[in-house]
Amino acid sequence: MHFDLNSDGDLSIKKFELMLKSNEVGFFDSDEFDQIIEHYLEEGKMALARKAISLGISQHPTAVNLKLFKAEVYIFDDQFSQAEQVLNELFEIEPQNSEIYIQKANIFSKTERHDKAIELLKTALDLTLDQADVYNLIGMEFLFIEDYSNAKVNFMKCLELDDTDYSALYNIIYCFDFLQEHQQAIDFLNLFLDKNPYSEVAWHQVGKQYFDLKMYEKSLSAFEFAIISDDFFVGAYLEKGKVLEKLGRYNEAIENYQITLTLDDPTSFAYLRLGKCFEKLGVDEKAIKYFKQCVKEDPLLDKGWLSIVSFYTKRLDFQKALSYIEKATETDADNALYWTKYASINRRLNFVEEAEYGYRRAIELGNYELSTWINRGDLLLHLGEINTAISNIESGLEFYPEEVELEYRLAGLYFKKGDLLKGKFHLQNSLKRNSEYIIIMEELFPVEYEMQEVQQLLKL
Repeated sequence: MHFDLNSDGDLSIKKFELMLKSNEVGFFDSDEFDQIIEHYLEEGKMALARKAISLGISQHPTAVNLKLFKAEVYIFDDQFSQAEQVLNELFEIEPQNSEIYIQKANIFSKTERHDKAIELLKTALDLTLDQADVYNLIGMEFLFIEDYSNAKVNFMKCLELDDTDYSALYNIIYCFDFLQEHQQAIDFLNLFLDKNPYSEVAWHQVGKQYFDLKMYEKSLSAFEFAIISDDFFVGAYLEKGKVLEKLGRYNEAIENYQITLTLDDPTSFAYLRLGKCFEKLGVDEKAIKYFKQCVKEDPLLDKGWLSIVSFYTKRLDFQKALSYIEKATETDADNALYWTKYASINRRLNFVEEAEYGYRRAIELGNYELSTWINRGDLLLHLGEINTAISNIESGLEFYPEEVELEYRLAGLYFKKGDLLKGKFHLQNSLKRNSEYIIIMEELFPVEYEMQEVQQLLKL
């Protein structure tokens, strides 16, 4: 249900709120209650909506719309049995009321019975004058069950009835994207643009589809048409900048990113891309300036911090790189990428304990890359923590059971520990899989490599 809030509606809301403050009961007709309740529901002011529904029904006990609002709030509160009771009573009164079917479908949707919801919504289609909204609801139900083809069809029907419904347009493109149907998406958007040639949103979406297809010149043209349609469209300038970067036209990309800074509040994305462009052009002072503005604008954007760290690492300024990765970990201590980078920089600086700690934290936070297990294991070996190194490599083998780089290390560690039986077992496994990697033993475990037990196995 939707009611336009006009000046009379504003007066009704003010009158209602004044009544609540004065603790006096005033009379409102049912249409006024409709507008008041709709307003509070849209604003998310559920307590006021409930008060308006209760008072409305007490003054207009036969008003169907007010009872539908009551059912809607029950559904919002997950009180489905109460909602169904209200809706069943209303069905006896108005069996052709489409809103009853829509609200019943809402209950099925919330209880994950989406097929049932779709059936009811299809019935509502035959009863409603507002088919666009119902097609949109059906499309959403198909999205819930990941039936993107049928979802797309229903969003298209919605858009046919209301070509200003850009949420439906976005949902259609979402379905095309999920189905990897980029060319079909372009064909659909071109048909839409035949009827709506100045739709900046459609041109923007065409540009993104061509970008995904790596057809950068066509993508660029589409974003330019989006800007012609609306020269305040920040998103189009940002996307145009991305395309220009792909084409190596960094100065033009910079111009577009800088335009966005004048049209709206600056975004961390624009600052990041400006930094990348200036870095490509070799303008280091401006590059680092924009990277720093990026993290100031959004301290939680890891790409910003990592860009600063990468900037200093490439210039072999590891102390500055370390200082910024430490700031990044202070900002977000649960980011595994930060700890991996922290570890690698400390390793370059020969801060072995700090490097090992960084890899350990990265693993704790879910970085299970092979290199992480190997690097941490080598550092633990360097620190003489053999048992911990064994535990680390064994954990790595749980993720990479066929990885000989890990098994050779495990063999060497067991030999170093003096556990010849396990050392021989893992070395034999390693040699069977790939004998060329014996160089790992030779380099990391030179003493153990010369052991009689190892040399005998190598001769087999």
